[in-house]
Amino acid sequence: MTDLKIAGAPITWGVCEVPGWGAQLPVERVLREMVQLGLTATEFGPEGFLPVEPADRAAALRASGLEAAGGFVPVVLHDPERDPLPALRFELEAFVAAGAGVVVLSADSGLSGYDERVELDETGWSTLLTNLGRARDAAAEVGVLAVLHPHVGTLVESRADVERVLDGTDVGLCLDSGHLLIGGTDPVELARDHAARIRHVHLKDVHLPTAQRVRDGEITYYEAVQQGLYRPLGQGDVDVRSLLQSLLGAGYDGWFVLEQDTVLQLLPEEGEGPVADAGASAEHLRSLAAELA
Repeated sequence: MTDLKIAGAPITWGVCEVPGWGAQLPVERVLREMVQLGLTATEFGPEGFLPVEPADRAAALRASGLEAAGGFVPVVLHDPERDPLPALRFELEAFVAAGAGVVVLSADSGLSGYDERVELDETGWSTLLTNLGRARDAAAEVGVLAVLHPHVGTLVESRADVERVLDGTDVGLCLDSGHLLIGGTDPVELARDHAARIRHVHLKDVHLPTAQRVRDGEITYYEAVQQGLYRPLGQGDVDVRSLLQSLLGAGYDGWFVLEQDTVLQLLPEEGEGPVADAGASAEHLRSLAAELA
């Protein structure tokens, strides 16, 4: 049980798809620091972080010494007037070229950022669930597993949203311990009660009082990230040990992606900045795996 597949995510280094998110570190440094921490793979990150052309993206990862763990792709699934498959199929070309086995979908609201909540009517929900199944099938056609990522500021955010997806489709989930907790779903309970539906994992630790302020509408998600919403694994309020125990006990053998959303005001000096927290998270995860072996 100690041989975990541990990957990085560019957002842990502050690299994000949201306009104006913060200072953005260069790709070479982010990938180099992941390797220095002993991570073996990375998710793709936002559009433009890695090369857009599939062959070039694959070559960039090979040169870094990292595998492709997959990538986060926001998709508008709820609009009957928009077909999400053409854009998704284009994205999947890069997944195939780089050998990335998992596409992590979010039910994008169509708005910019993650600070507003949009409620769906019955038509919207029916369209979302139907398109989610179509997206899963399109990915499977090229050998890629599609999972849905419940995420703050998307159309699948709250506990009720997650339950509706669990009941209305058989598509697998990306368990993101931070976004689930903020949305009102206990990630440990989800891992325990629906282990077979968990096909990809984003590990975050969370400062619960700050998460509650987001849930209560006192501050935005972006403000919360700036105020220390996410902590290195083992330094927040998520029971990472129980989460890991449930997943491994159920036979989960996918990626554990270290993903603590970060906002950088300035570019840190070499050897400083997000790499320290990412290293602490990796060390804690490995120690838990050894303890549970």
